[in-house]
Order: sequence, then C-alpha cells, then structure tokens
Amino acid sequence: MAARNGGRMIGIATGDQWAQAAVSLLRSEWRWELAKLATAAALLSVAFGAIAFFVFRRKTRNPTLVYFGVFCVLYAIRLLIGLTTFQSLFAVGQTIWIYINWIITCTIILPFGLFLYQLANEQLRKLLRWLLTAQTAFAVFGIVAAALGVHLRKLYFANSVLMFATFAAIALFLAAGKWRPDLRQRLSTEFRVFIAGFAIWLVFVVHANLQGLRILAGRNVEFVGFLVFVACLGYISAYRTFANEERLLAISKELEIARRIQSSILPQSVPRLEGLEIAARYSPMSAVAGDFYDFLSIDGSHVGILVADVTGHGVPAALIASMLKIAAAGQAAEAHDPARFLTALNCALCGKFDEHFITAAYLFVDIEKQLLRYAGAGHPPLLLASGGEAKVREIDQNGLMLGMFPEAEYAAVEINFSPGDRCLLYTDGAFEARNSGQEEFGRERLAGFLEIHRDSSADPVSDALLEAIARWSGNARNSAQPAQDDDITLLVVDFKKRTALAER
Repeated sequence: MAARNGGRMIGIATGDQWAQAAVSLLRSEWRWELAKLATAAALLSVAFGAIAFFVFRRKTRNPTLVYFGVFCVLYAIRLLIGLTTFQSLFAVGQTIWIYINWIITCTIILPFGLFLYQLANEQLRKLLRWLLTAQTAFAVFGIVAAALGVHLRKLYFANSVLMFATFAAIALFLAAGKWRPDLRQRLSTEFRVFIAGFAIWLVFVVHANLQGLRILAGRNVEFVGFLVFVACLGYISAYRTFANEERLLAISKELEIARRIQSSILPQSVPRLEGLEIAARYSPMSAVAGDFYDFLSIDGSHVGILVADVTGHGVPAALIASMLKIAAAGQAAEAHDPARFLTALNCALCGKFDEHFITAAYLFVDIEKQLLRYAGAGHPPLLLASGGEAKVREIDQNGLMLGMFPEAEYAAVEINFSPGDRCLLYTDGAFEARNSGQEEFGRERLAGFLEIHRDSSADPVSDALLEAIARWSGNARNSAQPAQDDDITLLVVDFKKRTALAER
C-alpha cells in the first residue's frame, strides 16, 4: 500500500513537474512574443515619427527619413505577423501570413539600399544602383513566382543566396582598390556609425539566413541586432536632418545679410522735383533679386531714371546688380545723354561676367524744356500715357543688352511731354506674370491699366498695378507662400504743372 501509495505519489509528482514545465514553456513563449510586440511597437512609433517629421518640415526635407521610416515599418510588420497573438486577431489563413512575410522579405532591402545610397559617395553609388536594380528585379520575380505557386522554401533559399552575394559584392568592391588608404579621412561620421550598426546587424542576419538554410538551429533573434541597427540609422537620420537645418539657417542668415546689402544699394527715397511725381515699387521673387533701379539727380529740373534687369535670380543676379550700381554712379557725367550713358555703362560692364547679361532702360527728364530723352538696351518699351489722348504709346528705342558686346552702340529718342502725362518704366516680371491658364498679363493689360487709372496719382497707381499683377498670377501680396515667378519693378513718373515761382 505504501509502495503503491509511494508509487502513486511519485507518479503525481512526475505529472506536476510536467505541468510546471509546460507552464514555464508557455510563459517563455509569452515573454518572447511580448518582446517582439514591444519591438514592433517601438519601430512603428519611430517610423511614423520620422515620416511625419519629413512631411511637416518642408524646408529641411531629408529623404533618408522616409527610407528609414519605410524600412522600420516593413520590419515591424514582419515581426507582428509572426506573432500568434497578432494572427489570432484576424480570421485569415496561415498561408496569407506566410505570403505577406515573403513579400516583405523581397522588398525590405529596397528602402535600406536607398538609405545607404544617400550616404554613399559617387563610386559606391554606381555599385548600389546595380545592386538595387538586381534586388528590384528579384523582388518582382519572387512575388510573382510565389503567386504562381513556386514553393517558398526554394524562393527563401534563392533570397538567402542573393543576400550573401550582395554582401560579397560590396566587400569585394571595398577591397578592390576603389578606396585609397585615406579611407578613414574620407568616411563621414554618419557613414562610420552606419557601418558599425550594420556590422552588428549583419551578424544576426547571417545567423538568421543560416537558420533559413537549416545549417543552424535555435530561435531567430535577428530583431535584436535590428534594434541596434535602427538606433544607428535613427542617429544618422537625425544628424542629417539637424545638419540640414543648421545649413539652411546659415544660408537664411547669409541671404538676410545679402537682402539688407541689396536694399541699401537701392534708392531710399525718390527725387522730389517741382512738376514731377515719381513712385517706385520693387517686388523681388526671393530674398535677393536681379532687378535694379536708380536715380541720377542733376539739379532741381533734371533727373535721370535707370531701371535694369539682370538675367537669372538670387544671389548671382543680385551681385551683378550691385556692380551695376557702381558702374552707373561712375557715368554721372553722361547722365543728360541716354545713348552715351548706356554706351559707357556697357563698356564698364563688359568682361565682368560670362553667363549673365543686363537689360536696361534709361530716361532723362528735362522739366524746364518739358523734354524726355529715352534709350533702351534690350529692355521692354517705355509706356507713355498722354493726358490729352486716350491711347497709351509704346516708346521702343532699343540696342543690345549690356555686358555682352563691347562694340554695342545705343541711340536715344526725344519726346515732348505735357502736364498730365505719365510714364511707366518696368521689368519683364510685370507683364510675364502668368495665371493658372499660363496666360501672360501682357503689355496690353499694362497699357490698359494706365488708361483706366489715368486720373489717379503715381503712388496709388503703383500699388494698384502691383496688386492687379498679383491677383492675375493667383498670388495675394500678403500670402504666406508667394507664387511670384519673377522679380517685378515698377517706376511711375507723373508730370505735373509747375507753379509760377518754379517756372520763373
């Protein structure tokens, strides 16, 4: 009895041990699934954060953030679909999960390769282009082949072989003399971090692929190495993003300085002459521009008005505009003669720049004689609205652009004006502004605008014309994101009746 009882007791004890072992095994599996679930959640959080940062930080968009985010999302999904708890949430057969896992296996290397492409120099990029092309072709082949019923074991074997071949190709490239002994100096900090993280993950990847080839047994712990690698990629993405922001901040500061310098070379006020009212409007496309205007005040009855447009935009055009300011100031002796003024200006500018040229218009006003002298250098014609006529005339007296042909000659035309007349000098941004249908504002509309507003004074007309051009191009002047396609400069010159004292 005792023995029997003892035997039974031994039997019960052995059953308890089996039960405890089963519970222990179940707990181990749960811990393993929770670890993978936590890893997947962390990866998804980091991935969506990176993608959101890319979307909302438009000024510093860095494509590595997107590649990093997609890479993490794909890996996190692959972790999730391998969890029993996750699969139990969906009424889907096991075959679907296996197929989804295979699709991710085929495609996950692509965002990873694109991320690496952003870090590599031009030599390594050539190799990566070939490898990405090969991997893309294999991804298409693998997905189609699986859909057509090819056994996944064979496809996984082919994928493992391709992975090892890819790593071998990169290793051979690095060892083939393409990289000189100064490799350490040529590698950036972010690339070194990438190599360190990749080397750690590679150990786990090799282990996982050896398991896939049934050479090794045990649990697949590749995700542990991947977490280390993700941390390195996250550091690289953040480093590049903040470096871009610092670079953009530095550029913004430099552009602000350039804007202030350019603003300082433009006239701070318009000349105040009896019988003459001048309004100037300057609307650059960006912080700095290639448009320029200036006044050469001779005395109380004579003034020269110069408007010019440098080809191109931004800092290069603004630098040439600064040169134009100096060159124009040096031709003050020729200010009364537009033809000689432009000729001297052209001689001073020729040979100073190669890829740009300048269009310009120069108007000399003699208030005493009620006479205008005008000459142009490849510039849009002067518009003259006469107080006694309904029609606006175009005064087109053009020579060659400035800064290109030293032998260029210019001629001027003389025009009598009367009180009530109005002149408009402008750059091509005024009439080349396009609406949503790609139709230009045109010189005809400029002339029509002057005809309609002939009774308004110079300042209101200038503001209204600038606003009309902005509306035409779908750009409100107070818009946070201007859609202006070119720099715009307007100079409105109104001729008024002089007082008797001034006439004497």
